[in-house]
Amino acid sequence: MSQLNETHDPALKSWVASANQADSAFPVQNLPYAAFRRRGTQEATRPGVAIGDQIVDLAALAAIAPFEGAAATALQACTGERLNELMALDSAHWSALRLALSRALREGAALRGRIEPLLVPQAQAEYVTPARIGDYTDFYISVHHATAIGKQFRPDNPLLPNYKWVPIGYHGRASSIGVDQRFARPVGQQRPAAEGEAPQFGPCKRLDYELELGVFVGKGNVQGERIALADAEAHVFGLCILNDWSARDIQAWEYQPLGPFLSKNFASTISPWVVTLEALAPFRAAWSRDAADPQPLPYLDSPQNRAEGAFDVQMQVLISTEQSRAQGKPAAQLSRSNFRDAYWNVAQLITHHTVNGCNLVPGDMLGTGTLSGPRPEEAGSLVELSQGGKTPVSLPWGEQRTFLQDGDQIIIRAECTKPGYPRIGFGECVGTVLPAR
Repeated sequence: MSQLNETHDPALKSWVASANQADSAFPVQNLPYAAFRRRGTQEATRPGVAIGDQIVDLAALAAIAPFEGAAATALQACTGERLNELMALDSAHWSALRLALSRALREGAALRGRIEPLLVPQAQAEYVTPARIGDYTDFYISVHHATAIGKQFRPDNPLLPNYKWVPIGYHGRASSIGVDQRFARPVGQQRPAAEGEAPQFGPCKRLDYELELGVFVGKGNVQGERIALADAEAHVFGLCILNDWSARDIQAWEYQPLGPFLSKNFASTISPWVVTLEALAPFRAAWSRDAADPQPLPYLDSPQNRAEGAFDVQMQVLISTEQSRAQGKPAAQLSRSNFRDAYWNVAQLITHHTVNGCNLVPGDMLGTGTLSGPRPEEAGSLVELSQGGKTPVSLPWGEQRTFLQDGDQIIIRAECTKPGYPRIGFGECVGTVLPAR
């Protein structure tokens, strides 16, 4: 697991002035990665690192070869269109590049004169997915979400017998993952109006968001070789924000016996920035399991994983609508939650995914599943907030929502904070619902 080093020093300041502002998401202690190009151009996309309100163009930086050793090797892996080549290296290379970038971006750095001309303002950038995502697996690791959803179908027995023993997941669709998505409302079959009738067909009526984090796989494993829990985080490049949209009415009709299909694969939106596990080291938290619950099987358990396997990542969901934007109203908060409340953690997901010999590949993405907290206001979806559509959610400008309407925009933010330490932000995950085609 990542250890604290000089890159985490709270006293560090950058020669990029905006990185030193108290409200900056991207201080020199963060240094998250994205794939970008200047907006409105035909430039090739390439990797970049955020510092304040700027982006360090890593492909341009590689051309001047300012680093040596493992850092130089890692920087040369940042000359393609995405981050897959960098992700394919090991954690020692990622750490070396992070250290070199940290030193080059600090106040008084000798490389300032060579790097400053390579900065691109974030306001002038557009983004693609950080990696070419070959495979996507969505998990279901919030016991609070699983219980709330289960109560709507099985009030007396909301959790299925396997839930507390195994990280539940399913194979999702990678091709429809994107950043800053504007997608059409999905169309599909829905439950018949009466028993024995033909199913209904048309636009989804119960469209929902899901508050999640995405886990980007770094170095993979050979097919047939499992990844041990102690080694799991060395195979994780970093985390992003994920909104795995859900068509609840389509899902209710199709999910038995094989689970979600068209209800989930029409769109999944992620934030452009990937925050490395090393940047999150100061925000580790103990991971625990209630003594009354089944304890993880040995391959998913260790003293170290219990001591620091969770991450204190605060998350927030906001909504804006066509009406609120027309009135100039700011987006309204729907809920807040925290990743540390998840029933399973990152290392356990990697280990369980490979325990049968499944091979992970650099750039693969795992979704956490909806991250709801223990309190009602920490629900990570509208189906929970509205109690299955029975209780409308009131918005400050006078509208109500049980599920999403056309024109609604969902904004998810995530950050890590602690006293005496700069804020580590994940940026924003933004998606907008358009009318069905």
